[in-house]
Amino acid sequence: MKLRILLVNPWIYDVAAANLWSRPLGLLKVAECLSVYDVELSLIDCTDSFRGVGWGRGKYPKHPVAKPDCLKPIPRTFGRYGIAVDAFRKGLREKGPFDLVFITSLMSYWYPGIQAAIGIIREEYGNIPVVLGGIYATLWERHASENSGADFIYKGPAGEEIKFIFNTFGYRLKEIRGPVPYRRLGLYTDYPFAPLLTGTGCPFSCAYCASSVLQKKFARRETSEVVQEIRELYDSGVKDFAFYDDALLFDSERHIKPILKEIVGAGLVARFHCPNGLHARFVDDDLAGLMKASGFKTIRLGLETVNPERQKQSGGKITSGDLEHAVQVLKRRGFAKEEVGVYLMYGLPGQGLGEVKEGIHFLESLGVRIHLTEFSPIPGTEYWRVLEEKGIVGEYTDPLLTNNSVFSYLFSGYDPREIERLKLGVKQYNIT
Repeated sequence: MKLRILLVNPWIYDVAAANLWSRPLGLLKVAECLSVYDVELSLIDCTDSFRGVGWGRGKYPKHPVAKPDCLKPIPRTFGRYGIAVDAFRKGLREKGPFDLVFITSLMSYWYPGIQAAIGIIREEYGNIPVVLGGIYATLWERHASENSGADFIYKGPAGEEIKFIFNTFGYRLKEIRGPVPYRRLGLYTDYPFAPLLTGTGCPFSCAYCASSVLQKKFARRETSEVVQEIRELYDSGVKDFAFYDDALLFDSERHIKPILKEIVGAGLVARFHCPNGLHARFVDDDLAGLMKASGFKTIRLGLETVNPERQKQSGGKITSGDLEHAVQVLKRRGFAKEEVGVYLMYGLPGQGLGEVKEGIHFLESLGVRIHLTEFSPIPGTEYWRVLEEKGIVGEYTDPLLTNNSVFSYLFSGYDPREIERLKLGVKQYNIT
């Protein structure tokens, strides 16, 4: 008899959340790994409920919940984002029973959503084995082991090692075929958009980013494989695609340019979005032309700061001159202000508010959209070590306190009223 396995993407618990082409790719990779075995897979995505605002983006329903004690000082409403609890229970009952549950984790400070989902699973199915993987499980293994309610904490990306989990619980798996791409497994029946991951890891090691912590190696998929995935999804009705890569433009001559040339040559009329910050230093005229011809609509570049010393200290991936050149090239190729945005961080260790204001003025002079982003400390990064030495974070820090909105409010040293004035000014600039 086939093992019945449930895959769960839990709720988001936060003070704010929006769907920017979000899909649990790590969990879908687990599904692909499991597809080689004689098992039956089901999925419940607790975030698969949003009101679309265009091109695959959306707003999640928010259900206010009690604020954890450590967040009481934060003047924001804490909430659960996604489907209703009753809808989750209904899904469990209709799709079950199950032999094993795999639940993923994204932002570490969303772990209350994991606790809630596992608690309900226990109420419905008792002591069914629950396996937790993903970002939170990898970066906060001890905390996850002690607080999530899962029976097994799986660190790192999904792979062949996943078979060990079944052995742990006394199951023996039988291989029946090669891996099946998630898009062919019927886990999502409606695709208003689709995520794309053309490579894993990152060749850079920025002081604020956990990419190199989560993925030890930087690896790329073959051009033909990526193009086949896009064409297959396109033929199924998908017209909006979001690249999830951390280094999409790196070595563009051998990677993204050939992919885009294939898309243009095939005559696909699609829209492409880049919610992750792109490396501006790799934007040249040829690449900008291909991006325009293939249908890029959302371009977000990473700057983080205009301070030259901090740019070097945080990884040296970009200078203000690199960004200015990239913006000029993109505009020459016909991209408008509303299509080109730049991430500017505030709350970095040792960063004064004057530096943030200088960055805002610089981006305004370039005529691009500004995306102010609060710094969030992540275990394993250089900035985490800096803050650990100062006694601000440590092994027993509650991940809830690393929420970007929360950490900035409590530890940046900025006047919250001044930050709100800056945000309002940026908002008014962006819409003009």
